[in-house]
This record gives sequence, structure tokens and C-alpha cells, in this order.
Amino acid sequence: MRFSFVHCHGSGNDFPLIDARGIELSDAEWARVARALADRSGDVGGDGLLLLTGRDSSRIFGMRMFNPDGSEAETCLNGLRCTARLGFEVTGTEAGRVRLKVSDAEARRVAPIADGVTTIETKVGPVSLAPRDVGLSVGDAAFVEAAIPGLPSERKFTAVAMPNPHLVAFVDAVDDGELVTLGDWCEAGPALIPTRANVSFVELREKGHAPALFVRTYERGVGLTNSCGSAMAASTLAAARTGRIGWGVETGVFNRGGMVRATAAIGDVVTIAGNATFTWDGEIEVDPATGAVGPVRIVAQRDEEVAAWEGMLAGL
Repeated sequence: MRFSFVHCHGSGNDFPLIDARGIELSDAEWARVARALADRSGDVGGDGLLLLTGRDSSRIFGMRMFNPDGSEAETCLNGLRCTARLGFEVTGTEAGRVRLKVSDAEARRVAPIADGVTTIETKVGPVSLAPRDVGLSVGDAAFVEAAIPGLPSERKFTAVAMPNPHLVAFVDAVDDGELVTLGDWCEAGPALIPTRANVSFVELREKGHAPALFVRTYERGVGLTNSCGSAMAASTLAAARTGRIGWGVETGVFNRGGMVRATAAIGDVVTIAGNATFTWDGEIEVDPATGAVGPVRIVAQRDEEVAAWEGMLAGL
């Protein structure tokens, strides 16, 4: 089956993105396509596969996101910006509600975060801090900067469902080795959190005279990643919940992939504005029944967008 796609990224979180509104495949078939296209050793590669899906009575379109291991994520906020951009382009709209796997979000075009950088704002929430919604098998009350019994770490975490599960700890300095060890433990699906979790270590920094957050994430189904949009949102909420930033205060949130503007509002609603950059367009043959993949054909390069993003990064 021949797929047309655009390769894109939000804050360096990169994906092949397919307009799947007219494509009928089973979940298992889409999982095979995702494993084939997101494979870093292949011709495309990415942190997962994004699908633009059709509208319904209350949402102007939908998004699905499959991780490189073929599992489907509840949400992906970096991917949502890219999918929303494509959705706006093909439907001729500028804003609307978008359907996710188990929830929805608002999205709209906004002023660019830098010259030439297409920027989309997304709003999600109210999100949940209930341990059962995060997938934890312990606790009745929310974990907000608290030790989680059974977690092999002495750090204090805030547990947030975006609705995908996040464990966020604030640290003086990120230790990648410690983060990977804990992320690997969660990735094994232990009894404490059998559905696994995204784990983030966050540093409170300053940008100019304003507070800023630096986020490093072990992403469920991916591993240590340079960028995870829902982790940036969860970290923003955790920072507001613990008094590190103010409610309703726009904050720069950084990771190794880039940055977003983020705000946490009372009521546990999080708004993020960041890039939705299209880097190149391609076509490829993938057999959904077996996952066998053919060579990729590059149809177009989006050099001006790439240059605008790289220019923004150079100025950070």
C-alpha cells in the first residue's frame, strides 16, 4: 500500500504524518505501519506515527499517534500541533476541537514563536491527578511532590494524567543515567504501574528575569527522548501545583529539541504554544499485513521552514 506523508516535528519531536481520513486499516495494521515508518534504521524514522483522522459531530478532525513499538498513545502534544496544522490546511479552518484517543483538545493557529516558524496553540484539560487515572495501583489522594510507595526512587514526584501517564520530579541537575534506570523500570510494566509511564526530571531555570523549565523525559514506548510535548505540559502543571511558577503565568519550557510557551490555569488546564514544522514530503510502500517496507521517495523539501526553525534554535 502506498502512503503519502509529511515528515514533521514539534520541538524536535519528529514524526511521519499521514492524512488517514480516507484509509481503512485495523489497529494491528496501523501498528505495523508505525513500526516500519518510525524505525530509526529505516529511510523515514521518527518518534512515532501520526494520523489525521476524520471529523465527528463536535470535533473538526481527530488525531491518532502510534509509538515506534506499535502501541497507541492517549495523546502527544508535540504531534498534536503538527496534526492540527495539517488538519487546518486540508479543512480550511484556523481553530477547533480535536479528537484524541480518549479525550479531546482545543487547537488554533497563533502568532509565531519566531520568524517563519508556524505556531499552533493547544489547550488540554482539566487533566487528572487521581492515581488510578495515572495508572498507579497505590494511593487514593493525588501525589503532588510526594514519595510514591514502591517506586525505586527516593525522589518526590507529581503524578499527572494528560491523559497519558506522567511522573514528574524537580531536580537540581538532570542525571540521564538515573532517569534511564527509572524509566526502564517503569517500561517493564511493574505491578505499581502496569500500563507504564512517562518519567521526567525537570530543572527550574531562569530565562532573562523570568522562570523557565528545562525538561528531560523518558517517554513510554520510546525511551530517552529529546522532546515530549505532554511531558512539557505535565511539568508546567507540576510546577504550578508546587508553587514554582504562578498560575496563569506564561512560562518558557525547554528541552533538547526546542521550546514552547506554556501556561497552567487554575482548574488544571494547560495551554502550550509551539512550532509545527514540516520538513519534507514523501511517499512509501508499506504492506500493512506484514510491515514490509519499500524505498522512500522524497517529493518535496521544506527548506525554508527548516532554516527558520534552526535560526530560532540558534538564538535560544
